[in-house]
Amino acid sequence: MGMNIAIDGPAGAGKSTIAKMVAQRLHFIYVDTGAMYRTIALSLLRSGTDCEDERALSEALEQMDIRIGYENGTQQMLLNGENVTGLIRTEQVSQMASISSAKPIVREKLMDLQRTLARENDVLMDGRDIGTRILPDAQVKIFLTASVQARAQRRFKEMQEKGIPCTLEEIQSDIEERDYRDMHRDTAPLVQAEDAVLVDTSDMTIDEVTQEIVRLVEQKRSGM
Repeated sequence: MGMNIAIDGPAGAGKSTIAKMVAQRLHFIYVDTGAMYRTIALSLLRSGTDCEDERALSEALEQMDIRIGYENGTQQMLLNGENVTGLIRTEQVSQMASISSAKPIVREKLMDLQRTLARENDVLMDGRDIGTRILPDAQVKIFLTASVQARAQRRFKEMQEKGIPCTLEEIQSDIEERDYRDMHRDTAPLVQAEDAVLVDTSDMTIDEVTQEIVRLVEQKRSGM
């Protein structure tokens, strides 16, 4: 069995960026679970599936073949054989992922794949419910967060650099709405696991956060 690190937290807290750096430092496989849900969301948007229609959602999921590949150590998402890695980071896909990932049948579709990867490898996995539901026995659990204002500023800067028109107010509103939806959904709501270490990144650099998590992992290893 591999060693598992679970990183949970709200949207925009920097989970993916930090997780990739920590995994590289520790030589772990990084599993971006958010990319998995985004891939499903992209497929649902393409097919025009109504997520509230359970039968239609079930039929759409049955027709999806979701796989993970790795290219130069970077996770690639494959949807029915198509590499969609570069297509799943839009705001539209993000919003659909937040809605569809709350559906039990969507989460069940991906859980077996996620747990198999963790069983067979040293894995760092990030998401919303990794430490509470997907990998409840993970040796290290981190709850990564930041203030709404800090997350909105980061997202705004990212969008500006990409030349995507937006306002800081719109982004902050979207983050607040997504936080509420993620924390209040019936299935696998966003919550800090009892044994997770809280890391607030609001006033920390990426390097500082990475070093802190690596320190926590090495501390755990030395005590095993």
